[in-house]
Amino acid sequence: MKPWLQRLNEVEAQVCRVWSRPERREWVQPPFAVVSRLGDGVFWYSLIAVLPLIDGRGGLKASLHMLLTGAVALLLYKALKGLTQRERPCHAVAGITAGVPPLDHYSFPSGHTLHAVSFTTVALFYYPVLAWLLVPFTILVATSRIALGLHYPSDVLVATAIGLTLGYAGILLAL
Repeated sequence: MKPWLQRLNEVEAQVCRVWSRPERREWVQPPFAVVSRLGDGVFWYSLIAVLPLIDGRGGLKASLHMLLTGAVALLLYKALKGLTQRERPCHAVAGITAGVPPLDHYSFPSGHTLHAVSFTTVALFYYPVLAWLLVPFTILVATSRIALGLHYPSDVLVATAIGLTLGYAGILLAL
């Protein structure tokens, strides 16, 4: 592992340990596990399916835009995980356990966060009225990844930046 990444892991492990304290696991992890499960795709694919039913062609356009953005996000996040191979806190840091089973071995970047931010960015372009629902849900998804011992804070922050970039780039291309 590169020295700068090792140092970053050491610094961020302290934050992860705070979330993983045994006294917090009982009341913090179960609700975040539900949010994380919804963020696996259930929530987003439900939204994508419902938009055309509610808004016809406009909803179909938004849904296709979200699906395309999601496909690009998936390719990018898988490539980055393969390049960085940063171990998850629950695999690399003593005392941190995963609140839910990880989907893969590496943590950087957070795919849940990347998708949540990019989907929210695109959806709000078409339907700003959904901000009351999508913004808090996206924040909860991002927070859940740290609270469940699956990601370091920088995994989530970088995924947020990538998700915003993808979302806005897709919007600019669609204009």
